[in-house]
Amino acid sequence: MPPADVSPSLSLRRRAIFAGAWNLGALITSQAIRLGGNLIMARLLMPEMFGIMVIATTVSVVLHLLSDVGFRQNIIQSPRGNDPAFLNTVWTVQIIRGFILFAFTLAIAGAAWVAQVMHMWPEHSTYAAPQLPLVLAVTGISAIIYGFQSTKVDVAVRDFEQKKVVLAEFVSQLAGLLTMLIIGYFTRSIWALVGSGLVAALAMTLLGHFWFSGPPNRLHWERPALQEVVVFGRWMLLSSAVGVLAMNGDRIWFGGSMSASELGVYSIAVLFLGALQMGMQRLLGAVALPAFSEAARVNDTTRLHALYVRFKLMFDLVSLFLCGLAWVLSPLLIHFLYDERYAGAGEMLAILSLSFFTWRFAVAHQLWLALGLTKYQAMDNIIRAISLWVLLPLLLALGGAKYAIWGVALHALPTLILVVYVNRKVGLFDLRRELIVLPMVLVGMVCGEAVLAIVNWF
Repeated sequence: MPPADVSPSLSLRRRAIFAGAWNLGALITSQAIRLGGNLIMARLLMPEMFGIMVIATTVSVVLHLLSDVGFRQNIIQSPRGNDPAFLNTVWTVQIIRGFILFAFTLAIAGAAWVAQVMHMWPEHSTYAAPQLPLVLAVTGISAIIYGFQSTKVDVAVRDFEQKKVVLAEFVSQLAGLLTMLIIGYFTRSIWALVGSGLVAALAMTLLGHFWFSGPPNRLHWERPALQEVVVFGRWMLLSSAVGVLAMNGDRIWFGGSMSASELGVYSIAVLFLGALQMGMQRLLGAVALPAFSEAARVNDTTRLHALYVRFKLMFDLVSLFLCGLAWVLSPLLIHFLYDERYAGAGEMLAILSLSFFTWRFAVAHQLWLALGLTKYQAMDNIIRAISLWVLLPLLLALGGAKYAIWGVALHALPTLILVVYVNRKVGLFDLRRELIVLPMVLVGMVCGEAVLAIVNWF
């Protein structure tokens, strides 16, 4: 018999390539804007302001993930993802969640103020910074703004209509950048960073409602739709609730062991690592997940497996190359872009770049979501959280923050056991394919050394 056609349909391929091209362009533009703004603000503001903002942002992210039931992933994956009744129910729940998150943020801000008044924190720690409570309270407003975000944006991602999504995100990011630069220039205060986030959130929400096509969102409550959200989201909620401890545990621990200035330097290293990893995650969420989900909805196992192999190979090669390249070039990058106050971020970034070795398995996580295997995503995050929260206090006690950063970089290694188990279960694990890409780490290191040699020669 002739071999089966394992290629995705021409329509799916075209839409995936188009979506990937737009997201790649958006990724480059977005990170260029983000880096440019950070470089300017690093010269206008003191490092401790970035440290305080790290804690405020961490609180916001923690609360968001503790209540995340995967609205966008549900819309992308669900057969009812274009049904107005389903979408409006999701939107209504999303609004309620936004107000609840804001209330919790205010409570945390009040608790932070009381703790400072009672001198419960070491004087050198970031948690003792006087500006922190008010910054926390104002930053929490973004939860309400995002709660009103239109589901038309999620539907556009589901249908590979990436052009508007990318342009809307670009406009909102540009609005936030301009706000940050204007406030920063005139005030030299942390409120430039706070205001930037609020304006960007407001711009994206307004664009979602008035620029995207589709029926407008209205308050609606449908029991079957709510039941689907609960069924899909229960494992997502557990995954997010545990994942927040893994994703933000470093900042939670370092907030009590580092000064605001030291945490600000650490935030520069995290900025670069996060820019790369969040950008790659964005590409997966906007291209791989919709492609996997479309194949899964029609039970086309052959196409699904072929898509996974292709995405995994590309993601492996990029991740491993970046791992080797960043290990060598991180100190030079920070030295070139920042002044001496931030020099320590170079060594931190080099160590943190080792996380790309395990980050490449994020493709498997998208496949699990497409197949509805959200419980394994939750288990993955549980392993990460336990590993991080065991390693960090131990390494902090043994050698301080310098040792603990190694724990941040390598804490995800135990999750590889789960990845192998689940991928074998769904028939997608190939040891030879996993090993054959590993030399890309050395390729990245060689390229990094070549760049260093050129720079030293000049």
